[in-house]
Amino acid sequence: MVASDLDRTLIYSAAALGLTMPDAQAPRLLCVEVYGGKPLSYVTETAAGLLDDLGRATVLVPTTTRTREQYGRIHLPGPAARYAICANGGHLLVDGVSDPDWRAAVGERLAAQCAPLDEVRAHLVRTADPAWLLKERVAEDLFAYLVVERSLLPEEWVKELAVWAESRGWTVSLQGRKIYAVPKPLTKSAAMREVARRTGADLTLAAGDSLLDADLLLAADRAWRPGHGELADVGWTAPHVTALEDRGVAAGETILRELLGAAGAAGSAGSAGVRAERG
Repeated sequence: MVASDLDRTLIYSAAALGLTMPDAQAPRLLCVEVYGGKPLSYVTETAAGLLDDLGRATVLVPTTTRTREQYGRIHLPGPAARYAICANGGHLLVDGVSDPDWRAAVGERLAAQCAPLDEVRAHLVRTADPAWLLKERVAEDLFAYLVVERSLLPEEWVKELAVWAESRGWTVSLQGRKIYAVPKPLTKSAAMREVARRTGADLTLAAGDSLLDADLLLAADRAWRPGHGELADVGWTAPHVTALEDRGVAAGETILRELLGAAGAAGSAGSAGVRAERG
């Protein structure tokens, strides 16, 4: 089973492509998301082929902090995913429909283990400066985030917010122009384990670039992170996590190749074991 983050891991906005070669050598791109009538997210054509291969060879589980509506705009190449994880683990989609039992269990866990959303949202709005705050949003009644003018955002404000949130059982993550405040019990890893249980997966592979992906990478048997993003910025890794040097859309291709290689190696090992037992 493969559980992978989407934005800046598998798919990339124009601003996040990170292309450093001359325009004439740039890879061909495939649009995988349209928003407001305009193309928003891309993969390279090579990555599109790799995604198709991965979707056919494994149980591929798109795993994102996006809301269900935001996830619904994405059309990845390859077969439709049976399972998807949205809202940072708050929703487990099965054939595109949120599992109500899973959502209820998440709600109970949040109510028991961290400060309420209303308190955190009020603090965000009260302390944010209109000079750099562009929008404030609540996602799926589970967590809050701000859209900011990054060049004007004071680093100290983010650090102070992280300390304040930590004492209330929440995590702060800065990704591009967005600042997320997410309850600590709301994790991608918990949802990944549930999908692994339902599918009977004996090997879990994962990929991601942000602080909100760290628990997912730690919970997998093997994992990869690109050379960009929050985790790369702080040099985060773990013994079973491969820290790639590739950045931008090129990292997406490398991650897909690594996932396919690991899945193929596991399949070959399993087939060899079966042959040995029969022999």
